[in-house]
Amino acid sequence: MKQDMIVILDLGSEENPRLAREIRALGVYSEIHPHDITAEELAALPNVKGVILNGGPNRVVDGVEIDVSKEIYNAPVPVLLADHGGDAPWPADPEERKAALSNFVFGVCGAQANWNMENFIADQVELIRRQVGDKKVLLALSGGVDSSVVAALLIKAIGKQLTCVHVNHGLLRKGEPEQVVKVFRDEMDANLIYVDAVDRFLDKLAGVADPEEKRKIIGGEFIRVFEEEARKLDGIDFLAQGTIYPDIIESGTKTVKAVKSHHNVGGLPEDLKFELVEPLKMLFKDEVRACGAALGLPDSMVYRQPFPGPGLGVRCLGAITRDRLEAVRESDAILREEFAQAGLQGKVWQYFTVVPDFKSVGVRDNVRTFDWPVILRAVNTVDAMTATVEDVPFALLQKITQRITSEVKGVNRVLYDLTPKPSGTIEWE
Repeated sequence: MKQDMIVILDLGSEENPRLAREIRALGVYSEIHPHDITAEELAALPNVKGVILNGGPNRVVDGVEIDVSKEIYNAPVPVLLADHGGDAPWPADPEERKAALSNFVFGVCGAQANWNMENFIADQVELIRRQVGDKKVLLALSGGVDSSVVAALLIKAIGKQLTCVHVNHGLLRKGEPEQVVKVFRDEMDANLIYVDAVDRFLDKLAGVADPEEKRKIIGGEFIRVFEEEARKLDGIDFLAQGTIYPDIIESGTKTVKAVKSHHNVGGLPEDLKFELVEPLKMLFKDEVRACGAALGLPDSMVYRQPFPGPGLGVRCLGAITRDRLEAVRESDAILREEFAQAGLQGKVWQYFTVVPDFKSVGVRDNVRTFDWPVILRAVNTVDAMTATVEDVPFALLQKITQRITSEVKGVNRVLYDLTPKPSGTIEWE
């Protein structure tokens, strides 16, 4: 790592990720480490220019107030106490906060603003080559942002030493499997194994209506397919995955309860003994996107909307049928196309369609129909913990309705979900 670094030591603050992001926004690299880091471990970190002891409401653990070691207070770099006992918290005003942070980072620590994506990519290429040597790496390439950026970074670093496995489980959006093949095999000349497992997944899901059971089947079957493909390959020593910084932070620290557990590739069998390669593990999501753009990935891949792991399987409500799954896929494609033409792509956080497992009476060509409704969902959020509903122009909703009811087989109604989170969730299942 060539960049200067400011280390944040977690003393119970819930704002550590925000603080790290603000420092990175100044052009200086920052990492969060636990309060009980030793002076030797701190000294081993590269190019540390300053340390912030960031206190907060979770500083008392099991009845004891946690603190860093005395050696940390005497570190050979500047140490800032923030909201630490009697010390003042960071200013609430954004501009005052930025000024205080900038003064410490540049004025006190003398750090250089040399954190940028080009330097990050250069460093990671060097680190990957050093870790992997002349050996081979395997990557499960879903087509999502994280795995796509990892693939592009590894191709740049080790080229044909990487093998990507793309499993099409039949639950991806329209055109996504084809895009993965086009970008990585055709344009980036990657070793790509494409596995058509559509029938295998849909047969397993037949008649299963419970959302959690569907998720378990999809996740478990994916692991089995990937494991089968991995066993066909010889000489694979490394497994790459798209772990990013929020995954690590959300797994919990000594002072922050876990938001969700972080599992290595969904719990692969222990006898698949690979060493992990995780080049994005210190990046936030927006930084991952910036990395993908710098590596030349298409915008449609880099700025792909959040998409659930089970894919369209949790948007085809209830027991999945092939015809209703196709109605979800086709209606979703129309929604995305119309939002893009209306300039809403990139402005609305997430939008998609849902097709429930019931029908209603309608009319088509003067003939009575008994078909499904399509539900439109469009929400905005910062952290996905709460969400507001996008105020979509009525004329646009009418146009989308006309297209879906005329172009999507088996559909006769279109509904717009007006429910924020809470009381609804973003997804329906």
